[in-house]
Amino acid sequence: MKTIIEPFRIKVVEPIKMTTAAQRDALLRRAHFNTFLLAAQDVLIDLLTDSGTGAMSAEQWAGIMRADESYAGAVSFFRFRDSVKDITGFANPLPTHQGRASERILFELVGGTGKVVPANAHFDTTRANCEHSGAQAVNLPIPEARDPRSRHPFKGNLDIAALEALLAEVGPENVPLVIVTVTNNTGGGQPVSLENIRAVRAVCDRYKLPLFLDACRFAENAWFIKQREPGMSNRSVRSIVREMFDLADGATISAKKDGMVNIGGVLLLRDPTLLQRASELLILTEGYVTYGGLAGRDLEAMAQGFQEVVEEDYLEYRVRTAEYLGERLLQAGIQIIEPPGGHAIYIDARHLCPHIPPHQFPGQAVVAALYRSGGIRSCEIGSVMFGGTTPDGSPRPAPAMELVRLAFPRRVYTQSHFDYVIEAAQEVFAIRHGLKGLRIVEAPPVLRHFTAQFEELA
Repeated sequence: MKTIIEPFRIKVVEPIKMTTAAQRDALLRRAHFNTFLLAAQDVLIDLLTDSGTGAMSAEQWAGIMRADESYAGAVSFFRFRDSVKDITGFANPLPTHQGRASERILFELVGGTGKVVPANAHFDTTRANCEHSGAQAVNLPIPEARDPRSRHPFKGNLDIAALEALLAEVGPENVPLVIVTVTNNTGGGQPVSLENIRAVRAVCDRYKLPLFLDACRFAENAWFIKQREPGMSNRSVRSIVREMFDLADGATISAKKDGMVNIGGVLLLRDPTLLQRASELLILTEGYVTYGGLAGRDLEAMAQGFQEVVEEDYLEYRVRTAEYLGERLLQAGIQIIEPPGGHAIYIDARHLCPHIPPHQFPGQAVVAALYRSGGIRSCEIGSVMFGGTTPDGSPRPAPAMELVRLAFPRRVYTQSHFDYVIEAAQEVFAIRHGLKGLRIVEAPPVLRHFTAQFEELA
């Protein structure tokens, strides 16, 4: 088998500022050991997130130049609408400025005190918007999702038995919807099988509940279904994507992921009454329904991006990039969430730093070490992101895993960049026993990982 190459050529380049280890140590201290607070120019390889950080294609830039910036009824909106309808089957997509705006509108409409929202896993803004409405977000992953070494092909699946038990406990009348996140970002970028989505649909039908997708990475999930699920290898990614959306009553999408753009989101709703109410909220908080807080050029870029993301040569390269990095880290003795996911590699910080207890944030310690070693910016997904207290002040249960996510911007870095990341990770592995825990000295009550300030413990 030949090397899977980047299925694109580089037309425009951006310089990377080189720094020394001493400079990075000073910069990290100035940022209070939180890489969100670093200036981007001081980062060599930025793997903080894959959200809005990708490179757009020549066709997307061409769309930006021909965009219609009319306030209402712009031609660019209709291109966006037709493209989303072509991929998802939803006839009336609402544009928003990004995924969390779609979540905010949705939960303002269906959330509220006493409501319970089950999912395979809520990511940070999904959980925050759910709880902001007064509802309770409940994660119901399958048991294999909590085992970093498990090679289950669909560790993103929702536990059907646990969903049934929750509905029996709280009553379906208190569950406004069920969410399936594809792929499961919290649990390591792991996919959800089509069989599992069908099973969740069957439960929702039995209890007359709507099923929603958090579909930020719908194309990557469809690629995994094609590769791993029995009977799917001869199907196109497009057809799998359509079936995923056909099984859903709605979806929130951050187009900054599989929409292949730097800004933009989508809210999909099948129920006409809910669609009308969401349209009214959109006008109130985002903009008119044909631009949703975006410029016409952003709608053009999304219209093209949704078509490009289902190209199978691109998806093969995208997933193989994650596999390559994951395999090399495992060979170096660095435990990751196995098997490698689609958009990121997740280092098991608890395994790497067993001497650092969860309340001293081992994931954040590894994040700091990767930046010091190689100028690599990454993201903690553990006791910083999902710890703290609930809105009513009670302590949250400890997360099942302490992870460090290395998320890959789309069409930005080459193999040599990832070889450099591997070398830096190997350096961190060599000094792992000397890494120090951290404590929070300042943080907001909600989404604290974005702005928290830390200090290193002696």
